[in-house]
Amino acid sequence: MTPTLIGRWQTRLLLLGTLGVLITIPFSLFNGDAIYFQVLLCIAVLGCIWDIVYNLLQQLRWDHDWSALWQLAAGIWEAFFFYVPFKFLLGNVLKLPWLSSEIPFDKFLLHYLCICLAVFIASQTIMRVMFPRWRFHGGEWL
Repeated sequence: MTPTLIGRWQTRLLLLGTLGVLITIPFSLFNGDAIYFQVLLCIAVLGCIWDIVYNLLQQLRWDHDWSALWQLAAGIWEAFFFYVPFKFLLGNVLKLPWLSSEIPFDKFLLHYLCICLAVFIASQTIMRVMFPRWRFHGGEWL
């Protein structure tokens, strides 16, 4: 499957809105803090911006597609570019009142890795079985 930009966005939002929320609930309950939902929101928003870049880079590849290894590597790359703006720019510079940047790197990394791996595994397995249209229509499930 060669995902389209709309397909990337739909898939990202569907998986983060289901699996991401299910994974974030225990983190939030265990620590008694809603900051993990703020992280999830930032992952969704910044991820949609990254999807524009990924879509442009994908057009440069000879087969116009990403291998699973590239998808996994993109998740590692995104972790840095999610944490730095979240920690330093969004909370401290922009002074958004609803956004707290008080999250230690180790807690962020554990939460992010759980979400990243769950989304990757779901996109490689269950999405292909449950949504055959998704697979053959560029990742678009609507």
